[in-house]
Amino acid sequence: MQLILGSGSPRRQDILKQVNVDFTVRTPNVDESQIKTTKPIEKVSALCKLKAASIIFEADDEIIVTADTVVSYKNMIFEKPKTKQEAYTMMRALSGQTHEVHTGVLVNSKHKQELFVETTKVIFYPLTDEEINDYIETDEPYDKAGAYGIQGLAAPFIKKIDGDYYNVVGLPIGRLMQVLKNFNDH
Repeated sequence: MQLILGSGSPRRQDILKQVNVDFTVRTPNVDESQIKTTKPIEKVSALCKLKAASIIFEADDEIIVTADTVVSYKNMIFEKPKTKQEAYTMMRALSGQTHEVHTGVLVNSKHKQELFVETTKVIFYPLTDEEINDYIETDEPYDKAGAYGIQGLAAPFIKKIDGDYYNVVGLPIGRLMQVLKNFNDH
């Protein structure tokens, strides 16, 4: 079995390296804007499939894993912010509130595929304007759904999580490894 990570995300790569999994990266080349749904679980599911469809099998024993993560608050999807104002608005909305992080993962071989979505609830402490402004002055918010990384400078903002920590980082590794066990049989 050769594992192919269909993602350019350094966080997903770091998680796989952390658990000593050998993999090769093939970055999907897709236009994510073609997925129009505003429902978080539908969106991550559709994006995984879109990414997987763009990656070509080069060997019979390859297993391709694609993933997508979104943050949702009150059923509104928080994408990666493009501006400081967007990052500020997201962080202000999440302050003192509970939101969800959804990661869709598609595991795909030539013989079968399995799609799952992992959801983790995250509760933020109330944030001051100074904390938000200091945070959005860093580079961290702008390549992350919801404008924050739980594993980085935003760690002090997290009061509690209910679910998989690695899901919030971008790859629910425990569940992924369980699914991969089913692919080793083929």
